[in-house]
Amino acid sequence: MTVFIILALVAIATALGMLLSRNAVYSALFLVLNFATVAVFYLLLGAPFIAITQVTVYAGAIMVLFLFVIMLLGTEELPESDKLPWQRPVAIGLAVVLMVEGIYLMVFQKAPGLINAAPTEDFGSPQAIGDMLFTDYLLPFEATSILLLVAMVGAIVLTVKKKKGEQN
Repeated sequence: MTVFIILALVAIATALGMLLSRNAVYSALFLVLNFATVAVFYLLLGAPFIAITQVTVYAGAIMVLFLFVIMLLGTEELPESDKLPWQRPVAIGLAVVLMVEGIYLMVFQKAPGLINAAPTEDFGSPQAIGDMLFTDYLLPFEATSILLLVAMVGAIVLTVKKKKGEQN
C-alpha cells in the first residue's frame, strides 16, 4: 500500500509539473516520468506486457516524436498570452466536479479496493489485448488514431502559417 501511495504522489507531482511548466521540453520530460510511473502501476496490477508497452510506445516512441516536433518548430518557451476571462472559472468548476465525482466513487463504491479480485489467466497477454482491441474497442481505437492525426496536422498547419507571417 505504501508503494502505491508513493507512486500516486509521484504521478500527481509529475502531472502537475507537466501542466505548470512554461518550457515545452521540461513538460515533455515530466510527461515521460508520468508514463514511467503509470508503467509501474501496471506492474503492480500484474500486467507486465502492458507495462512494457507503456514504456516502449509512450515513453519511447511518442515522446521522441513530441520532442522532435518541439525542437523542429522552435517552441520551447511558451509566450505570454492573453487569457480569456471565462477560462479560469470554467477550469475551477470542472476541477470541482472532478473532485466531487472522485469522492463520490470512493465513498459509495460497492467493494472498496477490489476492482477485479481474480483476473483470468490470459489477463494482460498480447493475445487477449489484441482480441479485445480489434473487436470490442475497434471504433474507439480508430477514432483515437484519427484524432491524433488531425491534431498533429493541425499543429503543423498552424505553425507553418505563423512562421510565414513572421517572415513577411
